[in-house]
Amino acid sequence: MSSVLDQMFVHGKRWLLSWIAGAPNSVIQITSSLINIIALLAVFLTLFALISVLERKILARMQNRYGPNRVGPFGLFQPIADGIKMLIKEDIVPARADKIVHFLAPVVLAAVAILTLGVIPYGRNMTPFTIDGGILFFFAVGSATELAVFMAGWASNNKFSMLGAMRAIAQMFSYELPLIIAVLPVVMVVGSLMPDRIVAAQGEYTLGIVPRWFVFTPWGATAFILFFVSGLVESNRTPFDVPEGESEIVAGHMTEYSGFKYATFFMAEYLGMFAVSGLAVTMFLGGWHAPARVLEVVPSYVWFFAKLSALLFVYIWLRATLPRTRVDQMMNVAWKFMLPMAFTCVIAAAVWHYAGRGLRGWLWSLFVIVFVYSALSILLDTRRKFAPRVYRFAE
Repeated sequence: MSSVLDQMFVHGKRWLLSWIAGAPNSVIQITSSLINIIALLAVFLTLFALISVLERKILARMQNRYGPNRVGPFGLFQPIADGIKMLIKEDIVPARADKIVHFLAPVVLAAVAILTLGVIPYGRNMTPFTIDGGILFFFAVGSATELAVFMAGWASNNKFSMLGAMRAIAQMFSYELPLIIAVLPVVMVVGSLMPDRIVAAQGEYTLGIVPRWFVFTPWGATAFILFFVSGLVESNRTPFDVPEGESEIVAGHMTEYSGFKYATFFMAEYLGMFAVSGLAVTMFLGGWHAPARVLEVVPSYVWFFAKLSALLFVYIWLRATLPRTRVDQMMNVAWKFMLPMAFTCVIAAAVWHYAGRGLRGWLWSLFVIVFVYSALSILLDTRRKFAPRVYRFAE
C-alpha cells in the first residue's frame, strides 16, 4: 500500500511529461525541473504558513496565553492576515542605502533556502533533484547565506544593521564548521555524498523492530546533537538569535527592512530551518524509512514529515524555554567544545567501522566519545577561573 501511494506522485509527474513526449530532451528536462520547483514551493510555503501560526499557538500554550484566536476558526487564518498586512505595508528604503543590493539581499537569502530543499529525499523516489554530490551541493549553496546577510547589513547604510550582520556572519562561520564536520562520519561510513544512498544505508532493521539509523550509534547520536545545535545557530533561532537581539541592536541586519522584504527574510529563516531539519532527518534519523518494518504500510513521505515535524517542535520548545545566550559564550562553545567533539565523531565512526560495526565497535566508539568529552569538560571547567560572587545590599 505504501509503495503504491508513493508511486502515485511519480506516475503523476510522468503523465504530465508524456504530453510533451515529442519535444526535445532539453524541454522535457526543463519542464521536469519546473514541476519539481513548483511542488517544492507549494509544499514548503504551505508548511511555512502552518508553522508560523502553530509556533505562536504552541508558545502561547507553554506560556499560559491564548495566542492567535481572532482570524478564522481557532486563529488558523492568521497567516493569511499576516501576508496581506505585509503586502500592503509601505516599503521604506533609507535615502542613502544601496537600493539594488538592499532589494537583492532577501531575494538571495530566500533563493538559497529553496535550492537547499531540492536535494533532500522526501519519500521513496521523491527526491526533487538527484545529484551525485547532493550533500556537497547543500553546503555549497547554503554557504551563500552569509553573503546575503552581509548584503543586507552593508546596503542598509546603518550601523545597527552592519553590527548585526557582522554578528550573524561571525556566528554562522563559527558554527558552519561543526555543522559540516558532524556530517562527515555519515559520508565516510556510507561512502557516498548522495542523500538517497545515505537513506538506503539506514533501511535495515534488527529483528524487524529496531531500525539501524545512525542516531542509534554513539558517534551518530553525538554528531546528531552537534548538527542540531549548529542548525539552531545557523537558523538564528532562540537561544542563538544574537544577530536579532531586539534589546541590543534593534533587529540586526533586518533593521532597515519593512513590508514584504521583511516578510521574505522571515520566510527564508523558516525555509532554512526546514532544510537543516530535513538534512538531519536524512543523515541521522533514517530519512523516509519507518521506525519498524511492520509500519512500512504507511506512505514513506508521511514518516519523513512526521520526523521533520518532531524536530520543528523541538525548535519551538527551545524558544519557549531558554533565554538568549551571550555572544562570547556562544563563540567559546563553538571553537573550544563543538569543533573538537565534531572531529571526535569522525574518529569514533572510523573505530566503529573497523571494529566490525557490531557490539564491539559500538562500545569502542562510545569509549572514544566519553573519553574526549570528559577531557574537554575538565579542560574547559570555568568554575576555577572566577572567584565566588559576593552580593552586598544597601542597609
